[in-house]
Amino acid sequence: MTRLWIGTYPAAGAGTPAGLGEGIWSVELDPATGALGGAHLAAATPAPSFLAVHPAGRVVYAAGETASGTVTSFAAGPRGELGALAVVSSGGADPCHLLLAPDAQTLYVANYSSGTLGVLPLDADGAFTRDVLTAGGPVQVFAHAGSGPDAARQDGPHAHFVALAPGSAHLLVVDLGTDELRRFRIETGGLLTADGVAATLPPGTGPRHLAAGPGGLLYVLGELDVSVRVLRWDAATATAAPVQALEATAAPLRSGRHVYPAHVVLDGDRLLVSVRGADVVATFAVDAATGGLAPAGQADSGGSWPRHFARVDGWTVVANQLTHTLTALGPTTPTASLALPSPACVVPAR
Repeated sequence: MTRLWIGTYPAAGAGTPAGLGEGIWSVELDPATGALGGAHLAAATPAPSFLAVHPAGRVVYAAGETASGTVTSFAAGPRGELGALAVVSSGGADPCHLLLAPDAQTLYVANYSSGTLGVLPLDADGAFTRDVLTAGGPVQVFAHAGSGPDAARQDGPHAHFVALAPGSAHLLVVDLGTDELRRFRIETGGLLTADGVAATLPPGTGPRHLAAGPGGLLYVLGELDVSVRVLRWDAATATAAPVQALEATAAPLRSGRHVYPAHVVLDGDRLLVSVRGADVVATFAVDAATGGLAPAGQADSGGSWPRHFARVDGWTVVANQLTHTLTALGPTTPTASLALPSPACVVPAR
């Protein structure tokens, strides 16, 4: 069995008061059948909407997506139990994404509502460093300015995702509010220097998440214009230029909902995109020579509002937020879903 950590929102939905039963759940996936079971609440914590796991598997980090923004570290036990180690500020409001650096020495935090990026150094065993604990939060916080044409969603910067640029010399922040990929140069010890903007997307794109591919390609989801954009990274200028743009889904609306792409994963020669409202996981074939995309079908997500998913043991495990279900998608049809309150993030336990 493969253990999964599942982050959740409050049962009443994102942005509602915490303390309504949300937390981090432990779930087991059967690699042979895709069956999900063994669910139990491993830690009760406010709105842990995104998780990251230390390479050794012994520490789990959770973004507390509330106005007072926190990041909590947990010690992971062998039977799927979690014990809180430390709680620190995220450096902004409503943290929604965490990126653990490849060397596991730094945790980066995207704060959606404040648009800020926080930098949390870690020690060798995955704990927050003394500097972080003394400061009670990030040792660096980077703010930004700007807006976009969608007054409701782009009133200011909204950092939504953090990723390493190809070559790993720069960090990219995907800013839904300003239609930009913000660029930071990575210094010794994982500290950053603000280094401008790597790419400006068409107004109203609302970039949300991205996946990096071979050949310096970046696959960027546009939440607001329902797009998947292919960009190519140029190491000499540390910029990304547009290559291709496609619709994220051809599925019809359900119950009159708008369509919002949520998460993207590159899985070999396929790019997978979860799309809320259409409630599908769309597949794009990746051209081996150019890295370009072609639509290659879509599967029902097995529930409503597929916010996040992970590829685990050949299965696509989807967090269907509004139907309170976790679903493992196989090659053809969904397996039976597991009831789970407002799942928002799926992360293998290592």
